[in-house]
Amino acid sequence: MEYETAGDPVSGCKWTRKTTEKIARQLRRAKIHVSPKTVARLLKEMKFSLRVNVKTIESGSSKPLDPKHRDRQFRYIKRQRQDYARRGLPVISVDAKKRELIGSFRKDGRTWSRNGIEVFDHDFPSDAQGVGISYSIYDTGRNKGFVCVGTSYDTAEFAVDAIRRWWLKEGRHHYPDADEILILADCGGSNSYRTRLWKYQLQIAFCDRVGVKVRLCHYPPGTSKWNPVEHRLFSFISNNWAGRPLVSYECMLNFIRTTKTKMGLGVRACLIEKGYKKGIKISDDQMRQVALKRYRVNPDWNYSITPSKM
Repeated sequence: MEYETAGDPVSGCKWTRKTTEKIARQLRRAKIHVSPKTVARLLKEMKFSLRVNVKTIESGSSKPLDPKHRDRQFRYIKRQRQDYARRGLPVISVDAKKRELIGSFRKDGRTWSRNGIEVFDHDFPSDAQGVGISYSIYDTGRNKGFVCVGTSYDTAEFAVDAIRRWWLKEGRHHYPDADEILILADCGGSNSYRTRLWKYQLQIAFCDRVGVKVRLCHYPPGTSKWNPVEHRLFSFISNNWAGRPLVSYECMLNFIRTTKTKMGLGVRACLIEKGYKKGIKISDDQMRQVALKRYRVNPDWNYSITPSKM
């Protein structure tokens, strides 16, 4: 094991790239007969454990994210969520689910059926009717989801269009007195804190059009699994269509709309067939139109955008 071992010099955690079967096989060559299960037990006694890659290094940086810096952001998000909930203001968690091919393509998971569901033997995009990109808005206070399925690209313009549709169809009716929204988002993707188009679209396509201020709190890099939409909405949608190919857009929408839980989760869904362009650049002059305010705690991750008329 000497040359097959790696470890953390601080915590003392060790790991090896060899499987328990390979180790047992090598031990048998040394006339030590043990099973792979015994090898696994002995490895645990030696403080080995199964480990996966940990997303802690921020893109563009060779240094891991400071745990104190990350913890401060989590505590800040918690305080903001509590404050907005106390004041009866909406708190929404947003993100885009992975791109789905529309057609008879294999889906992970199993479902009860008399016969196996036949699908294509390869996932060639040329065989698809199109793609389905789910941008989801999860209302943490009401335990309700709103999903917009796009047919082109996951861009910042698409993300803001989805949020505006949620507000017009759901938000303003359930929060008639709200003049401010707290949005929880990841650090990357179409709603990345680095993306100028995201902030610009929030200004011109949401705040200025509906007259509502938005406050943004981004989860630190590598911590997207803590974003409520991931484990309070995405996971249940995935379970609902597990093992069932998304043969059409209507099929995909029906699976999303019929997603429910014992805790009262309900989901609405709509299709957005608008084509979105990638690579749109926002100039410095356009950014000056954004009424952006950054906050003292992690200012890159925490900021607000106010309607121009306010």
